[in-house]
Amino acid sequence: MKYLKYIVLTLLISIAMGAEAKTVKAKHMYMFGFAASFKDSVVYMTEIQDVKDAMYDTKSKFLLGRDSYSDQLKTYFREKMQLSDRVCVVMFSTSKKKAEKKYLKLRKKYLSNKKHTSTYEVRYVTTQDFEFEPVAMDE
Repeated sequence: MKYLKYIVLTLLISIAMGAEAKTVKAKHMYMFGFAASFKDSVVYMTEIQDVKDAMYDTKSKFLLGRDSYSDQLKTYFREKMQLSDRVCVVMFSTSKKKAEKKYLKLRKKYLSNKKHTSTYEVRYVTTQDFEFEPVAMDE
């Protein structure tokens, strides 16, 4: 019985240590930005971009520095387009197919179709106009 306690305790510790999250640089991180305002009906969407060396948490599947990427987009709208009241969001995936699926789903919400008429005007931002820069995550 005494040895059983030690074996169980050792197993629990090894499982807890093995479940630790790993932060890795993703070879390909596909992301796009979305910007909207509460003051008007124009929404902006960037193209899906392949951002190399983006930091990624494997356990939570979360993009590190996500706020910095949305700040890049917000700065673009404030400085280049003189639109300071935009709320910017960055969507991402390590798979291009999944990123495209998210992109199409979001775009569908803001476009008119046969079932519903949208009150939004969707405008697109090309990679020639704006491109995400990899964020250096210093530990």
